[in-house]
Amino acid sequence: MPHPLLPATGTRTGLRSEADLDLWIASGVSRLARPRAYSHVVAGTWTRASARERIEVICTASLEDRELRRQVLAALRQAVDFDAYVWLLTDPVTAVGAAPLAEVPCMAELPALIKAKYGTHVNRWTVLRQRGAPAGILSEAVGGDLSRSLLWREVLSRYGIGDVASAVFADQFGCWGFLDLWRRDDREQYTEADADFIASIAAPLTTALRQAQARTFVEPAASHRRDVGPVVLTLDDDLRIASRTAASKAWLDILLPPEPNERAIPASVYNVAAQLLAIEEGVDDHPASTRTHLAGGFWLTLRAARLSSEQPAPGATGSATTLVVTIEEASGAERLELFGRSFGLSVREYELLVLLATGCDTRAMARQMSLSEHTIQDHLKSIFAKTAAHDRVTVLSRALGTQARHGRLSRDRRLRLLLSAGLPSRPMNCGYPSDEVKDTAASLVSSRKVRLSSRYSVTAPWVCDR
Repeated sequence: MPHPLLPATGTRTGLRSEADLDLWIASGVSRLARPRAYSHVVAGTWTRASARERIEVICTASLEDRELRRQVLAALRQAVDFDAYVWLLTDPVTAVGAAPLAEVPCMAELPALIKAKYGTHVNRWTVLRQRGAPAGILSEAVGGDLSRSLLWREVLSRYGIGDVASAVFADQFGCWGFLDLWRRDDREQYTEADADFIASIAAPLTTALRQAQARTFVEPAASHRRDVGPVVLTLDDDLRIASRTAASKAWLDILLPPEPNERAIPASVYNVAAQLLAIEEGVDDHPASTRTHLAGGFWLTLRAARLSSEQPAPGATGSATTLVVTIEEASGAERLELFGRSFGLSVREYELLVLLATGCDTRAMARQMSLSEHTIQDHLKSIFAKTAAHDRVTVLSRALGTQARHGRLSRDRRLRLLLSAGLPSRPMNCGYPSDEVKDTAASLVSSRKVRLSSRYSVTAPWVCDR
């Protein structure tokens, strides 16, 4: 019986030598193998197209941020398989992480993991954003030598991780999150096709994450735990918590609810502290602070700073230093900026929103912005459409975290709202005499109802079309 790859007897093949016969056999093997390879490519392309379509549908479903991330991860796994993941939301201005969603094998080493993630340029989310590349592969970034990665050397190598695919979700309004997908070292590393797929879904995911943050402003901001006192934690340079105030446990239990019979893991605290270390090491220059949504329209601000002792202990080689992290309710000024960014307001719209918060009426805003009153009304309509609000009072109450009241705000109420938000008064442009501003501010400060901030920029800090 003739070999299946050899020409049948009597076939005119033009074979004149053994070399020709070898070529014939090789071409036969190629012809037999091609259908399997082709079917594999078609199946992979179809799977990724299906996953992309599914993710795009999820992004339009108006889900809260955690459910959004869970469903996206389930769909993403169909196209880019992974063994563990870390997905954080970030402050759009500082790009510092908070509100983590993670499934990793090294929770016991979480401080070391976060410190290493912040302490390197390799595939750091802020670096990916600067390069304009929404996705990156660790093995490619280090030229195949994983030991060049601080994150891999310090943590991942001990858990059998062989590669990491990273993504950043950012637009002209800020940075909204970053994602790391881990794959074990007993599997093949990520490919360029994997990175391309992740990059292809970055834009709709960015919009969905930003809109999820915007929806947190719709509910009235109910204050939380005002009776428990200040929230302060101290850490060492390895991000081990040295001490904390009694109020910290109550807040952390809300920030990241623990499993039964377990303590809350202060991942957001670790993130701002790690950013401070990154600043000191020259890795990044964003501020060591982040704003995160707690619940019911309530936003928190976490900040990290280094506390230095003025009187070193006897025999110490240098001054003892400690990292300090504070947690407090976000101010009205901080909320206003987040509101403008998350709803995607233009530069002009954000400038108008700030003037509106300072108490300006239509005529005063037109004069301040050198626009006609009709143009001001058009900008207001655009703000109402983007924020799904129907009037100025609703917009301000959502942006500043106050309860909406029917009817126009009284002159005194508007000024008190302005000062309580920490925004600067504009007496010459908005009709508030300087004496009235000083008297109202003095009354509020004396009653300990506000803590005034000194400055706030009216110009929108993000870059977008006017």
